[in-house]
Amino acid sequence: MTVPAFAAPKYYAAPKYYQVKEDLRRLALVAGPGAPLPTERSLAARYATSRTTVRQAISELVAEGILNRTQGKGTFVAPPHPAYIRQLTSFTEDAEAQHLKSASNILGTEPVLADEQLAARLRVPLETKLTRIERVRFINGEPLAHEAAYLPGLLPDLQQHLTEKGSLYAVLSTRYGIEITEAEDSVMTTIAGPLEARLLAIEMGAPLLLIQRRGLNASGVPVEWTRSVFRGDRFQFFARTRH
Repeated sequence: MTVPAFAAPKYYAAPKYYQVKEDLRRLALVAGPGAPLPTERSLAARYATSRTTVRQAISELVAEGILNRTQGKGTFVAPPHPAYIRQLTSFTEDAEAQHLKSASNILGTEPVLADEQLAARLRVPLETKLTRIERVRFINGEPLAHEAAYLPGLLPDLQQHLTEKGSLYAVLSTRYGIEITEAEDSVMTTIAGPLEARLLAIEMGAPLLLIQRRGLNASGVPVEWTRSVFRGDRFQFFARTRH
């Protein structure tokens, strides 16, 4: 069975508007850019909820850039808009460079099967075995980011090595012979849902920076895909390019 890439724990109950929002997000992904959204009235009937609840869900998706509202015409799926920035440093290395103390709370490692999105991002066949590692990252004792990394294959004792060393890139290099020589980052804004709010000690709806990274080896083969959300009130993204 394919495990959903970003499924929240089943024990964590999300508010009704958030459930509607995430379902609309999935519908927008399937429908594609420019597709019209049904009216608030029809959506309220579909989800057996109020138009106020539907309106809140839509408003947050508009704020995230997933949907566009056009006065007098309706609401539509927005076109893609990420900016791509290439750099090759880890969270741990970035913290050390700024003389900050970094730490991680490893929420777990587990084997998963690649769904369609992960298969495309890692360029592997559907249902390929992957290793998933989920962590909350801290700077000076304060939660800053929540991330989930996906690595092709099964990596035994990964959690133990990460606990000892801290840096995923260092562990991949020294323990598994996996060298990441190039990274592609897509950067966009989003807002905190119930899971991020709990893990990062912030309010739902707080601004977040979403960074999706694909790490490549020297042959250009993807060996890592990571989804990270950073607190907007504590994080500034900086990139340097050289000729």
